[in-house]
Amino acid sequence: MYLEELHQLLTAVQTGLADGRAHAERARSLLEESRRAIVDPQAQAVPWVPPQLAQADEGIENLLTRLSAADDLVSGYQSRL
Repeated sequence: MYLEELHQLLTAVQTGLADGRAHAERARSLLEESRRAIVDPQAQAVPWVPPQLAQADEGIENLLTRLSAADDLVSGYQSRL
């Protein structure tokens, strides 16, 4: 494999990671909208929120952390080439 091909493939991986991060950020935004849609109409001291929302938010946060770490690894590898 030529060095130029490797650089192109790594750039494609970074593009995919950026796309994944953008999708995860959008999912996080939608979860927050869902939370507001549930909580805002409830004029209670302690509104009910499905536990799945917190679990989903935590899962997206973990995904974003892993995507960022993968991007850092690919960037570091690419810079050493």
